Amino acid sequence: MNVIKNQPDALNYQVTIEIAAADYAEPLRKRLNEYKRKADIKGFRRGMAPMGLIQRMYGDQALYESVNGLVGESLDNFIKDEKIRIVGEPMPAEDQPQLSWKAGEDFTFKFDIAQTPELTFTVSKDDKLPYYDINVTASEKKATREQMLQQYGSLQEGEKAGENDYIIADIANEGHKAEGVYVSLSNVAEAARGAFVGRKAGDKFDIDVNAAFENETDRAAMLKVDKARLAELNPLFTFTVVNVKTFKAAEENQETYDKMFGEGVVTTPEQFEEKVEERIKASHEQEANYRFGADVRKYFVEKAALALPEAFLKRWLVYANDGKFSAEEVEKEFPGFLEDFKWQLVRGRIMQAFDLKVTREDLQAAAESFVAYQYAMYGMAGVPENIIKSSAENMLQDQNQLRRLEEQCEDNKAIARVREEVTLQPKKISMEKFRELK
Repeated sequence: MNVIKNQPDALNYQVTIEIAAADYAEPLRKRLNEYKRKADIKGFRRGMAPMGLIQRMYGDQALYESVNGLVGESLDNFIKDEKIRIVGEPMPAEDQPQLSWKAGEDFTFKFDIAQTPELTFTVSKDDKLPYYDINVTASEKKATREQMLQQYGSLQEGEKAGENDYIIADIANEGHKAEGVYVSLSNVAEAARGAFVGRKAGDKFDIDVNAAFENETDRAAMLKVDKARLAELNPLFTFTVVNVKTFKAAEENQETYDKMFGEGVVTTPEQFEEKVEERIKASHEQEANYRFGADVRKYFVEKAALALPEAFLKRWLVYANDGKFSAEEVEKEFPGFLEDFKWQLVRGRIMQAFDLKVTREDLQAAAESFVAYQYAMYGMAGVPENIIKSSAENMLQDQNQLRRLEEQCEDNKAIARVREEVTLQPKKISMEKFRELK
């Protein structure tokens, strides 16, 4: 057996493995004997079938397994001996010779292998990164206060329908009618909204529901019919307004304070103002931290000055995905993939340099946080802890979700450690200017 190395540059190898018939003769003999021992062939006792019959039945498979076993072992040893920081996996070379797969013949295999560069960058106080302190403005406090009061508002009787109000109506035509229909004017198509604005109890008007309610699912729910029946209906309906509902923000009083923060936590307008400012600062800090993470990625990827085997990576993405993506599709998405891949390598270097590890407790906490966030997005606050823990455990059983959480935890740990090690340059900035940052 002969292994020939060709290294055109620091990141790419082409490895030729020559396997002579004598190299696989003994592995092939052993494999055929194993097939013979296990063979259960009609007319022969188990393990007693003649070798000629075994060769006819299993010879090709045994040859393939024997030769590929030697090839795999040779590749593994080559990668280990050369200390290759392998990217992806070895791929058959584009000039791989055609194989006949006949016992007694010699075989030649060619593989392309690529590696990542060795990363040697450091993280220290010499590295200077901005950290943004976003100003809290009076207009932000006013808008946040109004938003918080809106969140605890309620529907009340209204006189005339405004653009964000609701009407309750009975609707009918010669073929169908529905009573007590709730219509949110914000869901009415913009071109038809004017027909609803300003309506009051007792008003009657005709409207084409197909034009006014473009979403078929919403339209079927409003008309109280199966979606499949929509095409049968005449879309011109007469609406008779029963009453108008308008959404009014909660009043700023003790009852509202208690609903927002718990009984007795906030008792004065000044304390409410402090809570408003706390919420804004927490939101600003979240945005500043996200920006800092993006700056860390950009700064250290540039500092690492990574050169990667891009041609190999493009081929490997097509090869590894087994035809799911064409070369053209890979080419289009490659810049984004490359940036993510560079950060993975840099993040791995940071994790290694500071001996950072992602623990099971980290993953559990990340999963629970994600589950709680999802519930909150649907307006479900205060979900019992046992339900959150159970949902988180289910997430951790999903390998795709698990890997996403692992990457998230690695990101958080690496960026948090970088923040401790580098020199932060605090920068006061307005939200408007912060939004304009590239």
